[in-house]
Amino acid sequence: MHSLLEREKKAEEAGLGIDLGLSPGFLPHAARMFSCVGCFWVLLSSALVAVCSFSFISPAWIVKDQLRSGNSHSHSHNKDSVSFGLLWHCSESLDHMYRCYTFGGLGKFAEIPSSSWQTSAVLCSGGCALLAVSSLLAIITIFLPSGGCERRICTLAGYMQMAAVFIMGSGLLVYPFGLNSTLVRSFCGDSDIYYAGECQIGWGYMLAIVGVMLTLFLPFFAKYAPKEQLSPTPLPTLL
Repeated sequence: MHSLLEREKKAEEAGLGIDLGLSPGFLPHAARMFSCVGCFWVLLSSALVAVCSFSFISPAWIVKDQLRSGNSHSHSHNKDSVSFGLLWHCSESLDHMYRCYTFGGLGKFAEIPSSSWQTSAVLCSGGCALLAVSSLLAIITIFLPSGGCERRICTLAGYMQMAAVFIMGSGLLVYPFGLNSTLVRSFCGDSDIYYAGECQIGWGYMLAIVGVMLTLFLPFFAKYAPKEQLSPTPLPTLL
């Protein structure tokens, strides 16, 4: 009987020793353990910030290739290789040098040739800035322990990314309204709203569309980014 009590006491002490041994080192490590969804969310957010920023400052939203005007009798058309962006206008000169200029200079926003392009520039730059802030919040959540603070920041970042999608998408929809401006018509011929005439859509505009479409998935990943879910729902029940 006495030996049995001693064995039980030793077992309890061993259990307490294991618990005390794991608590100081294991629990903080588990609280800071990265989740796969969270890491993918951070990487995708950062990549899309770079994509949107690069596409919005590119001068190749509307382009016209020099090969389009191959009439040898109209020598004036040989310098019609141009491209337009949100804030840039590039053209090829007679000496075959491709030069880019800002619309009216960096301090003269009102000189952008179309009010639609002005609106699009504000919306796209604002949405990209909002996406950058949400990406910063996503990076911060990696270093936070699991809990209410982490969930609130993930939720806030998800709402910001959702708003960025609508803002940038609106900017992309507004941009083609400026194709009927005088400057664009002087290079693209009979262009009109959502019709580029002799010009065509460039890689910068297509890259911006792809970036906005991929940003649609960010709020979904933000929902499952926290390291510990309050009431996780098994995937088969959703199917």
